[in-house]
Amino acid sequence: MHTIGEVAKILGISTHTLRYYEKEKIIAPDRDASGDRRYNDSHIKWLQFVIKLKETQMPIAKIKKYASLFLEGNHTTLARLSLLEEHKHSIKKQIRTLKAVDEMLERKIAAYKDFISKQDETQNIKTT
Repeated sequence: MHTIGEVAKILGISTHTLRYYEKEKIIAPDRDASGDRRYNDSHIKWLQFVIKLKETQMPIAKIKKYASLFLEGNHTTLARLSLLEEHKHSIKKQIRTLKAVDEMLERKIAAYKDFISKQDETQNIKTT
């Protein structure tokens, strides 16, 4: 079992974020006799998944919905599958957008480098 501070360090997030996830019912850590939060390996794996969903722009409302469906049980499997398929579609769209932006930036960077190179050549001709 891990403390909130240990989990925050393992995951590279703040304890505030962990408390927020708990408040939003995205995670329900165990409590020890003193009432302190305790996280097991299953909690950490779930939080790693949540972090990846956030990193790929899944809104907190949808993460909450997924967590809620999971807690409801196996009869929500189709709904969870649908939610994840929808998110995967969104990620594929993000990838296409990022590739297009990357290509555009490559062209722009090449144009700037070419411009700078020609300026340097002009400077060298003038000084010789």
